[in-house]
Amino acid sequence: MPGRSPGPSVKDKELYEKLRQQGDSKEKAARIANASAARGRSRVARKGGTAGDYDEWTLDHLRKRAAEIGIRGRSGMNKAELVHALRTH
Repeated sequence: MPGRSPGPSVKDKELYEKLRQQGDSKEKAARIANASAARGRSRVARKGGTAGDYDEWTLDHLRKRAAEIGIRGRSGMNKAELVHALRTH
């Protein structure tokens, strides 16, 4: 993929490529690269999340979160599969 343009919607192409090489999805890499371009890398890095550990969430809560971010096949997933899908999305 290196050398291939990610498209005009990605604002920080260098960071996008680095994240893709690390295994992040196209969507996640673009989201992080654009946030970094808009606010600065150090500010984005400090932001962090406040959600609890997915292992402590109920199955219904995990399915709702998976629906919010568009994970396909979530209705047929068990808790472990949902946790994995959410962590790697």
